[in-house]
Amino acid sequence: MIKIRPFKAIRPPRDKAYLVATRSYMTYTEAEMDDKLKNNPYTFMHVIDPKEGRDLPYGSAKYDLVKKTFKQWCEEEIFHQDQQAAFYLYSQLKDGNEYIGIIAAVSVEDYVEGRIKKHENTLSAREEMFTNYLEHTGFNAEPVLLIYHDDFQLNKLYARYIESRAEYEFTSTDKVFHQLWPIHNAEDVALIQAAFEKQEALYIADGHHRSASSALLAERAKEQGRSGDLHQYFMAFLIGEEQMKIYDYNRLVKNDSGKSKEQILEELHQSFQIEPKYQETFHPQKLHEMGMYMEGEWFKLSPKMGSFDPSDAVAHLDAEILSRNILDPVFHIKDLKSDNRVGFVPGTHGLEELEQIVNKGKYDIAFSLHPVSIEQIKAVSDEGKIMPPKSTYIEPKLRSGLVIYKILED
Repeated sequence: MIKIRPFKAIRPPRDKAYLVATRSYMTYTEAEMDDKLKNNPYTFMHVIDPKEGRDLPYGSAKYDLVKKTFKQWCEEEIFHQDQQAAFYLYSQLKDGNEYIGIIAAVSVEDYVEGRIKKHENTLSAREEMFTNYLEHTGFNAEPVLLIYHDDFQLNKLYARYIESRAEYEFTSTDKVFHQLWPIHNAEDVALIQAAFEKQEALYIADGHHRSASSALLAERAKEQGRSGDLHQYFMAFLIGEEQMKIYDYNRLVKNDSGKSKEQILEELHQSFQIEPKYQETFHPQKLHEMGMYMEGEWFKLSPKMGSFDPSDAVAHLDAEILSRNILDPVFHIKDLKSDNRVGFVPGTHGLEELEQIVNKGKYDIAFSLHPVSIEQIKAVSDEGKIMPPKSTYIEPKLRSGLVIYKILED
């Protein structure tokens, strides 16, 4: 049984929502960030990266400035808090794909007890950093992306709201169309909560560190005897598994082994059937097909029987097959998190970008992979296992500052 509840969001007025909401901080180049801060006085980046604290390291002094700026924005009514608790139906349309779900407060207890399942490891240092940030600022501005098993009654309810005028309706500069509807009707709120009580589990698609840090914050708040229970929940965007789109996450390799193309192909023959594709860009069409681009040529790689264990949820992943049968034995790349000889390109960039990077000599070889399926994510999560780094690139990517959850009492 999954426990969610509505909350009184802090959010911008209708006329400023498109100016306030922003992509994740990490997605901007330095030049883009400078331009955004210079030309948009309402971007949420002014809150999370205040000008007077821009040169400060991440820590309490910087976080206190974030809280101070956020408070100023609330006083200036750039943000206001809803008077009535609500769920927030959110829709995003990008490249012909529509993503519809609700933003809600999700129980930390469900995460701690394993009903909200993960497929990635978290780093203790990042957990600590995020927890300190939440504790100092007192708000959560970027929802965790959670997947649930699609529910017909929820879809019917969502369809009814989508027929009405949205509270927010705007297109961002990256050509994504956003809409949001508050849901505070008591019957509809009860229907949503009842639907999630029937869900056996939720799966984290994006936001493993945010989930873990929310749990750590709740533990700290309990030890400190904090009042209220806002800290027992964290903000999440819940989306049906059929709504989500998973893209491939491709690999780039620097060949410092001294091996020629012929030597590499000979070694790969031990574990793969190899089919030359020459100059034809090879897009894997199904699970356990891989493309390899080297010296201006593409090759189709198909793992041979016995090269991986099909009964193991992790060993069955193409990213793991690539690591165990190519990256490690051929190029001696063992740790994808720390080895600078391997790079990653999300499938949204296209395979042509892989070719360009290799042709320019930044890397020597590119590998294209088939996207992971939702069934594979669930299988790994259900078994309590961890996927290789950069196994999935998942849409939608959410905006910061559109809906804010107050996580601690003043």
